[in-house]
This record gives sequence, C-alpha cells and structure tokens, in this order.
Amino acid sequence: MAAHVDTPLLSATEALLAQDQNKDLLRFTTAGSVDDGKSTLIGRLLYDSRNVFEDQIRSVAKASATRGNGNLDLSLLTDGLRAEREQGITIDVAYRYFSTARRKFIIADTPGHEQYTRNMATGASTADLAILLIDARYGVLPQSRRHACIANLLGIPRLIVAVNKMDIPRYDEAVFRRIQEDFTRVLAQIGEVSAWFVPISALKGDNVVHPSMAMPWFEGPSLLEYLEKVDVVSSAVTAPFRLPVQYCIRPNQDFRGYAGQISAGTVRPGDEVLALPAMRRSRVKTITTFDGDLPVAFAPMSVTLTLEDEIDISRGDMLVNPTAVPTVSRVFEADVVWMSEQALDRTRPLLLKHTVQTVKANIEAVVNRLNIETLETGPAETLELNAIGVLRIRTAKPLYIDRYQSNRTTGSFILLDPLTNATIAAGMVRRTHLPERHLAEEPVTAAERQLRFGHTGAIVRTGNRADVARLLERRLFDHGCAVVVVPESMPDCALEALRAAGLLVLAPGKTPSPLNADPERAAERLFEDLEKAGTLAHLGLLEEGEGI
Repeated sequence: MAAHVDTPLLSATEALLAQDQNKDLLRFTTAGSVDDGKSTLIGRLLYDSRNVFEDQIRSVAKASATRGNGNLDLSLLTDGLRAEREQGITIDVAYRYFSTARRKFIIADTPGHEQYTRNMATGASTADLAILLIDARYGVLPQSRRHACIANLLGIPRLIVAVNKMDIPRYDEAVFRRIQEDFTRVLAQIGEVSAWFVPISALKGDNVVHPSMAMPWFEGPSLLEYLEKVDVVSSAVTAPFRLPVQYCIRPNQDFRGYAGQISAGTVRPGDEVLALPAMRRSRVKTITTFDGDLPVAFAPMSVTLTLEDEIDISRGDMLVNPTAVPTVSRVFEADVVWMSEQALDRTRPLLLKHTVQTVKANIEAVVNRLNIETLETGPAETLELNAIGVLRIRTAKPLYIDRYQSNRTTGSFILLDPLTNATIAAGMVRRTHLPERHLAEEPVTAAERQLRFGHTGAIVRTGNRADVARLLERRLFDHGCAVVVVPESMPDCALEALRAAGLLVLAPGKTPSPLNADPERAAERLFEDLEKAGTLAHLGLLEEGEGI
C-alpha cells in the first residue's frame, strides 16, 4: 500500500524550516569578574526562553542535588567540565546555541578568573556584542575593566552592561545608578564604546527574559528583548574584498581554482581582483562550490574562485580588491594580549600566524603597556600573563595586513611558541604605516640575523675530529642552518666575527677531543647540545611551504 503524504502539512513544515533558516544570527559573549553570574545568566536565558531539553534539565537537577543545592542551579547548563562543577567556576569557553521567533544566537560563556583571561579573549574574538556583568554587591572591579578593554581591542561594536544580583540590595535603584556612573567613566577612558545598561537578577530571572515587576523604575526592555532587536551590521561584508588562498585546486588541465574563506567583502563573476604578491590583475571567471557555481559570494563564505588569466598563485597568497589594497609590510605595531605564563623575552624567536601563513617573527620593541587600574599607558620592557600592551613586530617575510578596526581577519594574528606550538599572545594590528627607517645607515642587528637564518651564531670546537665536523656540517645544513667548517689555522678573532654574523662555525683543531669514537654518534651529540642550548630553538618546526 502506498504511503500517504499530507502535502499541506509538508509544505507548512518546509515553510517553517525556511523561515528558521532565514533568521539572522547574533554572536555574543559574556564577560566580567569571577562569580558575577555569567553562567547563571546564560542558563536563565536558555531555560526561560524554552531552549533546554528535558533530559538536560533532569541532569542539571541531579547535579544540583549532589551539590546540596535545593534549587535548580542553571549555571550547570554551561559549566560542563568536572572541575568547573566541583569549583563552581567557569574555566574554558563554553558555546551554546539557541533561537527565538526573531533571531538565532551563539553564546560564548567565558571565564571570569584572571588566570583564564586568555580564554575570554578567545571567546570574544568572533562576537558581535558583549554582555559585561557587574556584581551589584561589589561594583566595578579590575577584571571588569580588563574585560572591557579587551572587548574594545577586539573591535566588539556594542556592549551590554548587566548589573547582576540586584535582588541582594533589594532592587535598589541607587545601587544601579551608582554602578552605571562609575562604569560610564571607565568606558570614557577606554574609547568610543556604545553601551546599554540593564539591572537584572539571573538567579531570580528579573529582566532577563521577562520584565521585572520588582524594578518598576527601570523602563527599558528585558535583556532578551534587547538582544532580539539590537541592530548589529557585520562590517566584514561591506569591507574591501579579501580572500587568503588556502589551496590551489588543479584536478585536471581544464580547471585551476583558488580555494579559501572570504575574510571580507563581496565578489561576483566579472569582478577585477589583484593577486598578491604577484601584483597581477585578472577577473573572476566563476565562483565554484560543492553545490555548484554562485552568482555572488561574501564573507565569511568558503569558495573556490577561477580566474580568466593564468596566474601563479599558491597557499599564503591573497586575492584582493585592486582599488583597496592591504598594506604589504614586514613591520607593524599591534595591540597584544599576552597569554603565556612565561613573560615576553624580546631575544626569543617566535612564530606568527596570520590568515593562512605562519612566518618567523621577533619583537622589536614594547611600545607601551596598559595599566588596568588607571587605564593609562606607560613604558615597559616586557609583558606578563594577561598583560595588555602595544608591540612593534618584525616578520621574516611581508604580510598582507589591514588595521584591525577595518578588518578583523587580516588585522589579527597570534604568536606561537616555536618549540611547543602553544599560543602565547593574540594581536590586533593598530598601525601599518610606520616611519621609514634609514636601513642603509643602521647596522644589522643580532635579532635580524637570527630572523634571517633561523638560529643564533655559535662556535663549535670539535678538536682533532675533522670527520665529526664534516658530519655535523651536513646535518646542520640539511636542517636549514647557515653553517661552515673553517680551517684549523683560523684565528679566534675571525671565528668570533663569523659567529657575530650569525653563522654556526665548526672549528676543528689539533687538540685531542673527548668526543665519542663513533663520528656519527659524536655529531649527533653535538647537534643535541646545540638544541638544548637554544641555538636551534625554532628550526624545522614550520609546515612545508611556510616560513622562509
């Protein structure tokens, strides 16, 4: 018997799915000091807007009972790690998704503890809006100022300042107004920040999803109502076109496509584009995707472009709008949030990841550092964990960069530890056009030599083991080092000059050597000694085709 299909019902379902698909998306993050109630607020948003499944409620109720909490602890809807539930704090970034009749949302619940500030920066990096919570009992705290600074640095266009736990001071309007005045002064010091203040109680649900009867003096909308109506226009779509090329697709002789994610702007077939660094112009022939060709594509879509002309383009290159070209530079200044427990060391080599490129870099100078207490900048020699400052950075090869305020993708980067590949800092480009240095009048520095060769200079004495010197030379040379074996008669002053020039100098001599009799084992031991000494700290760690 043939199955019966209710066509009107199917059409209604398809219409509902299409309507949901066409809702616009708002990404927002929470921020603030520890125990300000960020996780409870998100739990309240999900619970009161009916975006929580019954099995989740049962799980949270069970966990609440285990913790001896007679009420439903809504913070457990986001604090999923065992350590988070044991300590009652947020440690990692938790993402939650929900929707209402008007809009879809992605929430990043970020930690409040100072030691997890780097996680807050991660969650805020893609947000269109930030909700900064302030505990009504304590008012504005240093971590509140720090998070406001980071939100401003990350280019978040709007800020909601939610004064939470208003139920504790009995919904006193004077408490809310005092905090509003204090934080307005903080925002004035930070810069031009658009902020909306709302008094709430995440625990009781006041002014979160439904208006509060306990605060009739507040005439504004509830938090969710504001989130549904706030106008947040993505500047990425209206910015000049940028496509960092991730991969060149060449399945046959008839197709050559350049794949990547559009970081800014809009592109159509027939549009003129400029290929960097080749500086050659062409026009877009097709915009190809898995589902077929498109008439238009925009940020942040992932597409494959074919061009009308044959141009040598590879990973790391960029297709851009020829009338609004990014800055091509090796030196720039950037606002940086330091995320490593090890303080900044300017002599230490680093890797810098920008769009799809990873290049060697070094810190030329710490321009200034932000004092979180006073919100003023001052001179500094280094940056410690969670510090915010401005650095002047030099890379081993030119990057195609924009100011972060103009483009959040081509204007941002991360710094990596070359040994562990751990992220040690997040940066936002603030200045690309720096005063030109008269390079011909300046001596070449040790840092520049290290950046060029990938290692520091050193003198390795092998005694009467010329065989070991030759084996070690081959090993180091294959590893990418600038290395040379010198004659036995070369004086020490000449050896020192070569070392100062950044070379690895292998110096055999007539003195008996304590090295192992096996030349291969002896060469391997010397190679390991150079690695332990930090001379070869960041060689051999770049992926094929990256770096220099």
